[in-house]
Amino acid sequence: MKDGRIIGRGNNKVTSSNDPTAHAEVVAIREACKALGSYQLDGCTLYTSCEPCPMCLGAIYWARPDRIVFAATRTDAADAGFDDQLIYDELPLPPQQRRIPTIAEVLRNEARAVFEAWKTKSDKTAY
Repeated sequence: MKDGRIIGRGNNKVTSSNDPTAHAEVVAIREACKALGSYQLDGCTLYTSCEPCPMCLGAIYWARPDRIVFAATRTDAADAGFDDQLIYDELPLPPQQRRIPTIAEVLRNEARAVFEAWKTKSDKTAY
């Protein structure tokens, strides 16, 4: 919502769209950003039926709304079969210790060169 007006709506479309990122919050963020013509949700409040999962929370922080309001907790979601505890447990681990095999820092120097070029780019859009 922005200025008392709904600017984006979302419902979970993971299974109907075969898109694991199509959680309700992400769908709503995409719709709201499109409506506003911006990748940021300044001045907005995101309302959701449940505490956002780690992926959604990341998307919310990138979108930068002013506030999040949720109803059910992640414990309530876990009790219903939507358990994100594995992700919460994996996040603090070094990449090599996570359940999904991860090979880190491949071509790191080349990747860092891209970031260095970005830092000096004069016509970039900061975000």
